[in-house]
Amino acid sequence: MSIVITGATGHFGNRVIQELLKTIPASEIIASVRNVEKANALAELGVEVRHGDYMDYESMKTSFEGASKVLFVSGPDSDNTLRIRQHANVVQAARDAGVKHIIYTGYAFGETSQIDLAHVHMATEYAIRSTGVSYTFLRNSLYSDVFIDESLAGSVAAGEIVTNTGDGKLNAVSREDLALAAAAVLTGEGHENKSYNLVNPSPWTFDELAGVVSEVSGKQVSHKKVSFNEMKDYLGNVGLPAPVAELIAGIYHSVATGETGKTSNDLTNLIGQPTPLKKLVQQALKV
Repeated sequence: MSIVITGATGHFGNRVIQELLKTIPASEIIASVRNVEKANALAELGVEVRHGDYMDYESMKTSFEGASKVLFVSGPDSDNTLRIRQHANVVQAARDAGVKHIIYTGYAFGETSQIDLAHVHMATEYAIRSTGVSYTFLRNSLYSDVFIDESLAGSVAAGEIVTNTGDGKLNAVSREDLALAAAAVLTGEGHENKSYNLVNPSPWTFDELAGVVSEVSGKQVSHKKVSFNEMKDYLGNVGLPAPVAELIAGIYHSVATGETGKTSNDLTNLIGQPTPLKKLVQQALKV
């Protein structure tokens, strides 16, 4: 059995490989990467490294040769139309290379989602279905480390976390937990032609996050609720470029409207309980 991981030098793809190495030989793992030189550390572990660029069909097809399974990690390009074209290259290459099973990292509850990135993921899922190749759709939540990171130290210093999320809930999960789930599917049986919504079974609000940050830091931290425009201004004032401020405020708005409140037990069924909120905050604050 050979398993190809695309985007293997990225945080998620690399993490999946580290998990796979705990249970299967390195000789069964192939890293498909755009820049081979950046994958030296993987090569040193005994993982075969192949060149694969999402914009280059032939390189992707070559990188998939002999693979029984492919973990297709979605591309990071911010141009959604270009991203769909890249994904189509990968899907066509997997089909033409004779891959038996495509495991794709999509977006949770994509069919009913109102955010733009969901359209990319659903288009990719339909493309994969059209090949007739067995599939598993790992519909990932938003990453918890997008919201819980080193910037929390600044929130502790200021005594407040500022968002326009209102009372919205987040079903976010850490990349590490999602990588565990991907590794479990890649090495397990019975996952063909199934879709999993990999979200937190216990969604949390930013009010709850502020309470946990207060507990962990020993300093009272509140959640300050602001409007969309106030959030953009706030982010601009702390130095973020206008497009980034708009993006973040937009993500927060989607939380406020219930986009990230749905839940599922799919992740728990694959890996057990995900990392608790308190531990994520401790990791972010390094305490």
